[in-house]
Amino acid sequence: MMKDLTCIVVGGGFAGIHALKAIHKGCQKGLNGRKLRLFLIDQGSAHVRKVLLFRPAASGESITVPWEQVMPEGTRFIQGRVTGIDKESKQLNLEDGRGQEHKMEYDVLVMAIGSIVRQAAPEQGGISLTGMEAAERIRERWQSNLRLAAAETDAQEKQRLMSIAVAGAGITGIETSAELIHAMRAEAGKLGLDPERIRVHLFNAQDRLFLEGPAKVGKRLERYLTELGIVLHQGRRALKEEQGQLHFLEGAPIPVGLTVWTLGLSPNPALLSLGLPVTADGQIVVDESYRVKGAQGIYGIGDCAHVVDPASGAADRMTCKEAIPQAARLGGIVQADVTGAPAAKHRSENEGYTVGLGPGHGLVWSRAWGMDLMITGKLAYKVKSFMWNYSSLVR
Repeated sequence: MMKDLTCIVVGGGFAGIHALKAIHKGCQKGLNGRKLRLFLIDQGSAHVRKVLLFRPAASGESITVPWEQVMPEGTRFIQGRVTGIDKESKQLNLEDGRGQEHKMEYDVLVMAIGSIVRQAAPEQGGISLTGMEAAERIRERWQSNLRLAAAETDAQEKQRLMSIAVAGAGITGIETSAELIHAMRAEAGKLGLDPERIRVHLFNAQDRLFLEGPAKVGKRLERYLTELGIVLHQGRRALKEEQGQLHFLEGAPIPVGLTVWTLGLSPNPALLSLGLPVTADGQIVVDESYRVKGAQGIYGIGDCAHVVDPASGAADRMTCKEAIPQAARLGGIVQADVTGAPAAKHRSENEGYTVGLGPGHGLVWSRAWGMDLMITGKLAYKVKSFMWNYSSLVR
């Protein structure tokens, strides 16, 4: 009897859960008589829909999904973290939730541990939107500020408490700003405050929004945010929040009740201690079929991998829209490698982004056939909502 094929996926983010689905499906085509044993290792007790972190910060909405809802039938979940990999013996070291060390053998190991959100230094003040705990602290802070504002008699202090800054104007910063102004205005009305006095300042260190696409899309986003009431500051980098004032390299500080830092992503630093080849930026080095160089049976996808299109030489960005197609392709690659068949190679997807702009509104941009296609409003929001749900396998 042939030995079962043990496949371990490390990381239950978007890349990881889609890799589980694709490997489970791809290996139904056959493994030369071997059966598949599929494992997921993650430190969390549930899948976190990381792209929706602004939701608990604004409304308190839960953005976790139980593992059993995102894992294929028969998959075993292990809560813990990988602390080392022995490439020669095909074993990994695992520290479980109780701090106990274990060894696990693998035939196929998929590294999909993703990225971490960059965090402002403690001396910069404010709160970085890095996870669920930070999101809850943000919501508690602005709600507390509005309650204080309702009782405040000094006009300047009242306005400060009704003001919030979002420092970092990537897609996360844009979506966070739009959600916050809706939530804060609704809460202000309940407290007897004037919703029109709510101020959300969005600070962009770049000269325009949306550097990922054409300037006209950035202009459209700028117009929409301004119409929504968000105060947009272009080409201005926030330095620190101190004693209710947000400071800059040049110009006068701005009084705010809270600064939310949305500073983008970095590859997961846990990769640096696992003995796998990484780029100068800390991503795993993989070939055109996501195989980790010099490590038989190990693959890397998603934010933690440096994935390059062999035709164009362009590297994929760290977004779920790149990670999910990689994961889908990986299922067939694993099946091909196990059975000795030719494996598919990576190819970049069409350029395109979806942006949430508060409840019921969004923007979709795509470039196809040399043309820029843009949708805004409720239809765009439906597309964005579909993508949010698809990314986390929410039906």
